[in-house]
Amino acid sequence: MPSLASARYGKDNVRVYKVHRDQETGIQTVTEMTVCCLLEGAIDTSYTRADNSVVVATDSIKNTIYVKAKENPVNPPELYASILGQHFLVTYPHISVANVSVVVHRWTRMTIDGKPHPHSFYRDGEETRNVEAVVKRDGIEIKSGISGLTVLKSTGSAFYGFIRDDFTTLAETWDRILSTDVNCGWTWERFPNLGAVQSGVAQFDKTWEDARNLTMKTFAEDESASVQNTIYKMCELILEAAPGVGRANYSLPNKHYFEIDLSWHNGLKNTGKDAEVYAPQSGPNGLIKCEVSRS
Repeated sequence: MPSLASARYGKDNVRVYKVHRDQETGIQTVTEMTVCCLLEGAIDTSYTRADNSVVVATDSIKNTIYVKAKENPVNPPELYASILGQHFLVTYPHISVANVSVVVHRWTRMTIDGKPHPHSFYRDGEETRNVEAVVKRDGIEIKSGISGLTVLKSTGSAFYGFIRDDFTTLAETWDRILSTDVNCGWTWERFPNLGAVQSGVAQFDKTWEDARNLTMKTFAEDESASVQNTIYKMCELILEAAPGVGRANYSLPNKHYFEIDLSWHNGLKNTGKDAEVYAPQSGPNGLIKCEVSRS
């Protein structure tokens, strides 16, 4: 006889924009988010018996997302996600888990005539700051991260000494272009309650800034023998910088740039040490993943 193995539901792709206006300075700060909130609990009968009496309408979930953004700070997103999730557990006794995902879209303040503009911003890339909070009655689990940070360096990367067999056509290289879209994450040690999240709120922004800076610094400066080795170093550095983090991870697509042989055109040299013009590849691409935890 079939039985319901698991179930969750809620509202996805809720777009939220909040502006903070400093009345004394006239400076405004903006935050744009995409929020998803999925609930679990004693909701089985809504699936198995068409019993809607246990359902918090997804429209109500959407409205709650807006109200809690008005009533509370939305920065750092780890705090907002925890507050939002805790609301559903406090308000509805039959709800036992709130899964909250927050994606913060990047707006950068304009600099006009050498001065930061008080209320104008621009989108300087598709990078996002991501948070996933699983709020339960016995604690809060939070994952933070960065996605879509596109980086490239034109030298300082090599790849050699790998297995060669009947399936290998790739040549070894001691100097290549390295480019990727950084997807980086870190998992916090479990918080016992919302109060613990609130008391440690300063660490969330600091760790996000540290992780972003360490990622770019290591990417730029490491004489990379492989993407694998470089991202392991990045994970180590995040764990060193953030004592409250238990695990760090990266997922990096290796975006290839291939040399173009132009010798067919009057012997034009454009390979090896003479390469200057390359063909960026949209796929296929390598995909390198790594997660490092504290021993």
